[in-house]
Amino acid sequence: MKQFIITLWIGLLASFSLMAQDAIVKGRVVDTNSSEPIPDVEVSIQSSNFSAETTAKGTFNIAASDLPEGEQILLVAKSGYINQQIPISIQNGKTVNLDPILLEVDLTAVEAEIGIISLSDNELDQDDGTSFNISGLLQASRDVFLNAAAFDFSATFFRPRGLDNENGKVLINGIEMNKQYNGRPQWSNWGGLNDVQRNREFSMGIEANDYQFGDLAGTTNIVMRASQYRKGGRVSYAMANRSYVGRVMGSYNSGLLENGWSYSVLASRRFGDEGFREGTLYDANSFFGSVEKQLGDDHSLNLTAFYTPNRRGKSSANTQEVYDLKGIDYNSYWGKQDGEIRNSRIKEVVEPVIMLNHYWDISDKTRLNTNVGYQFGKMGNSRLGYDNAPNPDPSYYQKLPSYFLADPTGPNLAGAYTAMTNFVEDGQIDWQDIYETNIFYGGTSRYYLYEDRVDDNQLMANTIFSSIINDNITLNASVNYRNLNSKNFANMIDLLGGNGYLDVDTFNTGDEAQSDLDNPNRIVGEDDTFKYNYEIDASVYNGFAQAQFKYSSVDFYLAGKIGQTSYQRTGLYRNGNFPDNSKGKSEKLNFTTYGAKGGLTYKITGRHYLGVNGAYFADAPTIRNSFSNSRQNNNTVTGLTEEKSVSVDGSYIYRSPIVKARLTGYYTKIQDATDISFYYADGISGIGRNVTTAFVQEVLTGLDKRHVGAELGIEAQVTPTIKLKGAAAYGQFTYDNNPNLYLTSDDFDEELNFGEAYLKDYKIAGGPQQAYQIGFEYRDPDFWWFGVTSNYFSNAYIDISPLTRTENFYLDTDGIPFNDYDPELARDLLKQEKFDDYILVNAVGGKSWKIDDYYVGFFATVNNIFDKEYKTGGFEQSRSANFQTLSEDTANDKRVFGPKYWYGYGTTYYLNVYFRF
Repeated sequence: MKQFIITLWIGLLASFSLMAQDAIVKGRVVDTNSSEPIPDVEVSIQSSNFSAETTAKGTFNIAASDLPEGEQILLVAKSGYINQQIPISIQNGKTVNLDPILLEVDLTAVEAEIGIISLSDNELDQDDGTSFNISGLLQASRDVFLNAAAFDFSATFFRPRGLDNENGKVLINGIEMNKQYNGRPQWSNWGGLNDVQRNREFSMGIEANDYQFGDLAGTTNIVMRASQYRKGGRVSYAMANRSYVGRVMGSYNSGLLENGWSYSVLASRRFGDEGFREGTLYDANSFFGSVEKQLGDDHSLNLTAFYTPNRRGKSSANTQEVYDLKGIDYNSYWGKQDGEIRNSRIKEVVEPVIMLNHYWDISDKTRLNTNVGYQFGKMGNSRLGYDNAPNPDPSYYQKLPSYFLADPTGPNLAGAYTAMTNFVEDGQIDWQDIYETNIFYGGTSRYYLYEDRVDDNQLMANTIFSSIINDNITLNASVNYRNLNSKNFANMIDLLGGNGYLDVDTFNTGDEAQSDLDNPNRIVGEDDTFKYNYEIDASVYNGFAQAQFKYSSVDFYLAGKIGQTSYQRTGLYRNGNFPDNSKGKSEKLNFTTYGAKGGLTYKITGRHYLGVNGAYFADAPTIRNSFSNSRQNNNTVTGLTEEKSVSVDGSYIYRSPIVKARLTGYYTKIQDATDISFYYADGISGIGRNVTTAFVQEVLTGLDKRHVGAELGIEAQVTPTIKLKGAAAYGQFTYDNNPNLYLTSDDFDEELNFGEAYLKDYKIAGGPQQAYQIGFEYRDPDFWWFGVTSNYFSNAYIDISPLTRTENFYLDTDGIPFNDYDPELARDLLKQEKFDDYILVNAVGGKSWKIDDYYVGFFATVNNIFDKEYKTGGFEQSRSANFQTLSEDTANDKRVFGPKYWYGYGTTYYLNVYFRF
């Protein structure tokens, strides 16, 4: 039956083609230097809807009965090449055959793109900050504003439209790579593969996408297909002072060989004992291989695999008191052991990916792409544990001057001075003392180094269909499946001189102290599992369909999706605090996902366009926000439901040979979101809530967010060598309601429900909400170039503590307001901190030389030339959870539990030297 339908479909297409005498424009595009065919080149007739992409053999064919007759301009364009404009003459029924069309490599553009990818990867590999930038998502865009957002704004954790990377989709060869745990792509899984990441397809926001429904922040597909790489090799060496200090990389692409095979390989290494932040080691290797076989004219099979094991030292968020004493590059996570830097917080990611991709050209206009992928391996985040011993953190509040100055009996000036002296002169982890303490206690480790481990095994499969029905209509559809088994446990890395660790919670007694009642008082050795142990099983099914319509004066599209997502926890330990609700399977959570979107572009003239997009969809909450305390029990979030999003944007676009500009206004609302936080809280009050200090899980449900704003990008090629550019983003990102808040903890038996958290109209943290850029670029015909931008940022806010915005803030243990409660003072205490505005100046440039058939050159950038200090983010500590504790803390000259901040980099550089052959 299936074969009959396909045959009938091809027959119908053939019969229609015979009914009209089509004019045909066809040809072949090849590389000027190598004479190799160039795939995926966009070929179009200027000021018309007629276009095509070249095949793996570099060929294209534009055929239609209503091609515009007479003298026309054929545009030939591909990223990394100098675009061609070719005059042609079209006559009905006649064939225009252009073979070959020669494209020359745009050296400055290619090397700049490679360098920028390196910079973005450099930043995306960081775990610092309460927000996550999406510069990697935007790199494939040629849009003026998004280029500024990806390359100049991203260092400040600026987020276009206030969205982070969990709101964007990242695909590799059509397979979605976002993690099911938190919805974010794990960029380090393909870090260091810069040379094979240049083929990127990006759809902005909720615009039409050929692969899937997409998301609010857009969709990027990274094409890692052997036949799509330009033939040749590249060797490069980079130096920087951000995350890594050195990177060496080599790659080679065969191009399409005569026997139908093609292959691509890459190896790289990034390294550094210390980046801009103290003690932040970088140790990463990357390997990539892709091989493809053309199976006749219609089928192709591609196998891609990459393996990028990496270890990175983290850096700490600190109070302003700490930064004042030690500077913005201070990091509390490290100390010297035997003269060598040792960081206690190491993130290690080892998650290989294997993909098999089948490409089937059913006809000239209909394609089917089927993909299967498998990802496995481990991710670990290490930290120091301690029991019946002082906190080893050198910036622990009891070791800072503010703690002694806030002594209830009066300021302890001598203690404050001693603390200041010790911290300024050292202020790092004392590894020697840790080892000596464990030896002193007979080898029973009071201190130990362990990691929170996640071992994921994920199977991914999809099939993507596209068909050009006629010159005006294109259909896209896909069916996707993902299945995840995620093992989560604490793994003992190092007993630090001890010979065993007793796996009990020293803050509890009896059965409650046991992590596993079935194995009580267990002695743990290195590489043993302890504390917690559970698995998460998740499965996702979804389908997507889209129709795109293109006419002379208007283009529009309609798309829809539907799917099913399910999660289930399986506890492997019977936790002493939750003996009846920790081991075994949890309730199975099921969510139905759905959505619809559409958009329209009206072509006023060939230079002026108006566009509008709208979408409404529901997504499943992430695994992270579905289980309130997954390490200890099977409890799921109360009232959990799908997260809904509604979004609309409208744009005016102007394009001329000299000026390109886009002005967009947007409105996005996210509803019924869930958010879970973990922290210590002092002063949990209200009737029956006198808990004093407890480690809690704070659960926000029914959370709404509103994102409103505008963005502008403009560039002008004022001379053949000089380009002026500007960008502006104006946004207001706020909480749009008062969600419900409750706490869970092993320190109390039941959930503590505080009702509404009064968050409405507070600003959402996550980088500046306003950003402006002005700059220029000079490109010399002799292949050297440079550019400078000045970037102004404002309206960045601290991440507020929701618990202090509930009734807990003003109610005493008897359920009535504190006797000394002062509403006016309370408003001052709860006012959201706004960070200072700042300006960053960046410079970039490079030079290329051609020597026979080889190319050498360099690319360099300097960011924050004037070494401006600025805050990129921060959060209020929830340790002071009510009016009395918070007012006492703020009354001190130096706050004991003041907000913690992240600062941006000072002056940083990046230099990349390369050789292409």
